[in-house]
Parts: sequence; structure tokens; C-alpha cells
Amino acid sequence: MAAALATALVAVVVLASCGTAPDPAGSVPAPRPQVLAAIPHDPSAFTQGLEIDGGTLYEGTGLAGRSQLRELDPATGALRRAVPLPGGYFGEGITVAGDRIWQLTWKDGVALEWDRATLALRREVPMSGEGWGLCDLDGRLVRSDGTPTLRFHDPATFAVTGTVDVTLDGEPVPDLNELECVGGQVWANVWRTDRIVRIDPGSGAVTAVVDASGLLTPQESAGADVLNGIAHVGGDEYLLTGKLWPRMFRVRLPS
Repeated sequence: MAAALATALVAVVVLASCGTAPDPAGSVPAPRPQVLAAIPHDPSAFTQGLEIDGGTLYEGTGLAGRSQLRELDPATGALRRAVPLPGGYFGEGITVAGDRIWQLTWKDGVALEWDRATLALRREVPMSGEGWGLCDLDGRLVRSDGTPTLRFHDPATFAVTGTVDVTLDGEPVPDLNELECVGGQVWANVWRTDRIVRIDPGSGAVTAVVDASGLLTPQESAGADVLNGIAHVGGDEYLLTGKLWPRMFRVRLPS
């Protein structure tokens, strides 16, 4: 259903400001990401999960009957291969865990385990509650479900092993969406905002807030949905994109 993406890496002429803007949700400063480059992204992809591992960019897309697990070239955005989700499931977040890829479904009550090498479906595992974002935190899977609570799962069985409530200035942070685990911390998109928060998974405290507004032009934003998709490239560099976005952005985030 989705065409292969263009292969040229497009440099961004003007870098985004690295200044600090006030965060309306709390006292933590909200710096902007430094934009390094823009990469084509399939504007029909309803991005729910994004992760780079072993030189490959994996993307999970959503919408019932249209959801896919995809393998992309991280430098160009070109589509290498894709498989549809079974049963018309509404796909959500993904993460690589060894030789498998876990993918959440939104309200279908299952998590999907894929074979990483072949993208063949291994099994469906029952899951309680909704699935939003997913990442691998040093051998523990972390799941968001749209609430202020992050849930920890065993990477082999997907059994829940614990929870933590996320707060900013002592107040709960709802609508936690796509996740990326880096250096023992959890980055999370906040749904329906341009904010990305960094979370201490031990205490649940938000330790940084990034204001990622203004990445798309007004014309691009008119046909796009929300910011959603964080993939760690290396060091302090990440790829950011969103649902139905025509571009991904290689950026620097605060360490």
C-alpha cells in the first residue's frame, strides 16, 4: 500500500534554534532540538513506532487494516520490506529485543512477536490494556498505554514485571505515547503536543522536556498528524517524525 520512499538525503539549510523556551506543563526547561538534516518519509505511513538497530530503521504503522511492520534505510528513508499485521489489527509501538521484534496493538488485546531476520510472525501474546509505545530498557521492555503509568515487561514472555508513574513537578503526565530507551532513560512523545519528555524509569520523574514544534512547514503540517516517532541514531543524535509526515528529521537532543 505504501510506495518506496525517495533515496536522496536532503540537508536542512537553516538549523533550528537551540534556545530554551518555557514549558507550559512545568518548570523543567524545554530546549528545541538542533536539526541536522531532513530525510524523506512516506506521507501515508501512520507512524506508531520507530527504532534503529544494527544499521536498520524499523517502523511500525497503525490504522485498522492498514498497519504494517516495516524495514527502512535510515539514511534515505527507502522502504526495504514490509509485512501487514494479521487480523486487521491496529498496530502501535515496536522495539527490537535480540532476534525478535515486539509490536503492540492498540485495543486488540495482543502483542505481536516477529522474527527479526524474516519478519515472519512468531506468535500473538495476550496483553491487558491498551498499547501505545514500546522500548527495550537494558533487557526490560517498557510500555506506555496513554496514561501516566509506564509498564515493564519480560522480553521473552511479555509478562508484566512492574510499573512506574510518570510525574513532572509532582503532577502526573498523561498521554505518554511513542517511546525510546537510551542510556538508562526513557524518551516519550506526549500525544497531541509537540513535547518530548525524558523520564527516569526508577522514579518516574521527568528530567528533561524538548519543544519539537515547528519541524514541518505550515504546508506540510496541513496534511500531517501528530509528532510521533523517536529513534536513537547514536550519541546525542536522533530521528524524529510523525504520523503522515513527509519527512523525518535528524536532530540533536540534550543529553
